[in-house]
Amino acid sequence: MNRRNFIKNSLITASVMALGAIVSKFVPLKINKENKMKILVITGSPRKNGNSNTLVDNFIKGATENGHNVVRFDSAFKNVHPCVACNKCGMDGDCVFNDDFNFIKENIVDSDMVVFATPMYYFGISAQLKAVIDRFYSINGKIHTPKKSALILTYADASASEAEPIKKHYEVLLNYLGWQDVGQIIASGVWTEGSVNNTDYPKQAHELGKSL
Repeated sequence: MNRRNFIKNSLITASVMALGAIVSKFVPLKINKENKMKILVITGSPRKNGNSNTLVDNFIKGATENGHNVVRFDSAFKNVHPCVACNKCGMDGDCVFNDDFNFIKENIVDSDMVVFATPMYYFGISAQLKAVIDRFYSINGKIHTPKKSALILTYADASASEAEPIKKHYEVLLNYLGWQDVGQIIASGVWTEGSVNNTDYPKQAHELGKSL
């Protein structure tokens, strides 16, 4: 093969390979469109326009833009009785309390992802969100299935160490349930209502939802 033909054939081969690379690049997008998720978002803030709820709004916007089905449970505005350890449910049966937790029961089992969103209240998650998580006990036998999960946390101080107990609680919970963490938005230094809007955290929350 002379030099001219060699160069010609090499260019053809390189073009075919490049085209193949371009086609391969877009394959994951096609697969993603065929595997949309049901995402259950559980919030814990009693402030409708609070900072964690603002981040949730942005997360949901990103997730729905990507075609996912999102259902939301704002625990602070629902009637969820705390678990009283009566064990009548036997960890997998009817709870003695017939309240708004039924919405969680109806949506969490077939969800592909569960998002926990809370402000930090006295160095822990909000009582409203904790009440919901404690009631997981009654559906324990149904939720040990592979799911994705994310944590959205807001707090006033700027010390990263103060977020560690909540992050650890979240990680231990996921380890017990067999769920996979796919992202954490830990928004520090936001205290007054709306202060998160002056940060990059809403964009991060939107990008997290969009990345799924």
